[in-house]
Amino acid sequence: MSSTSEKSSTSSSLLSAQTLVIAGIVWAVMALLFFLLFSVPLSAEEGLPLWYSIGTYIFECGAYFGAALVCFRNWQSPHMVSGRNVWLGIGLGMLFYFIAGVLFGIWELYFGLDPDVSPADAFYLGSYVVLIGGMVVAVTSKRLNLEIWQWALLAGIAAFGIAVAIWVAAPDSWRAQLGMAPAATQEVVTESEPATTATGRAPALDNSSKLQAKAAATDGASAPEEEEAEINAPAWVMALDKQLSPYAYAINLFYIVGDVFLLIIATALLLAFWGGRFSQSWRMIAAATFSLYIADMYFKWRDTQTEGTYQSGSLLEVFFVFSAILFGIGAILEHDISTRSRQSRRSRRAA
Repeated sequence: MSSTSEKSSTSSSLLSAQTLVIAGIVWAVMALLFFLLFSVPLSAEEGLPLWYSIGTYIFECGAYFGAALVCFRNWQSPHMVSGRNVWLGIGLGMLFYFIAGVLFGIWELYFGLDPDVSPADAFYLGSYVVLIGGMVVAVTSKRLNLEIWQWALLAGIAAFGIAVAIWVAAPDSWRAQLGMAPAATQEVVTESEPATTATGRAPALDNSSKLQAKAAATDGASAPEEEEAEINAPAWVMALDKQLSPYAYAINLFYIVGDVFLLIIATALLLAFWGGRFSQSWRMIAAATFSLYIADMYFKWRDTQTEGTYQSGSLLEVFFVFSAILFGIGAILEHDISTRSRQSRRSRRAA
């Protein structure tokens, strides 16, 4: 009997809120140090080493998997004040992000591709749907009695998020007219000579292995042996990459719109739960959404605006890890507060 009680107490201490929060903070600090110390490319030709890319996927996928577990624990508990459906949506979003990260890692690291669209995008799209759904349920479950300054703050953050999203997603012609396009893009719009136009329309990632593989598949051109050695993708993967590429712009636009919706909903949640009993957990959820917005906007900007310099694993992508950790900490805090409040009610009834 004593050994059984000791085992249960040990397991409960390992799964306590304080232990889980400390573990999440340690994971976030380790990820930050890893990105800070090793995110500098070896050279312009070699880029980031393979072991570093693997490490970034481990930190990111591990954080999302852990966040999914604690969110599903809240879903299984009938005592959550926010409701079980809220944490089901957030937990599914974390799980979908984990699966998408694994698939995208296989496409990038094993197959040697940098796809515009891959099977991972199906799970990324699904994560936005369930995340937005879960957070909308949280907002609708609590009446929004905001003051005027709170509505003004919500409108200002929404306007800022929309402006950044438009800047990231704007076509090259729009940015050229506004004077925000790169020099090569502006030459395409202003110059009228055919030769200049032909050379200026080169895409931003023209030297990437993905585009070299597509050119070899469509035009039948033979690539150098060292470039062919970097691509391990079978024929069906190349065919799938070619079929999905036309949907790249629409999918990226959906991501950007979804980020803006998440930003607005997170701000509304933060204001709605501000000062309440469960405000601490929802502050973490709002911070997680802001981190996801920062990381995703940076990812889209580097992928679309820079000229051949992008490689996944840049420093600001550590905000993906921060986002998952903050979602998990928010779930842990609400579970702890909900269970403690129920235990206190039971103790008062017994007294």
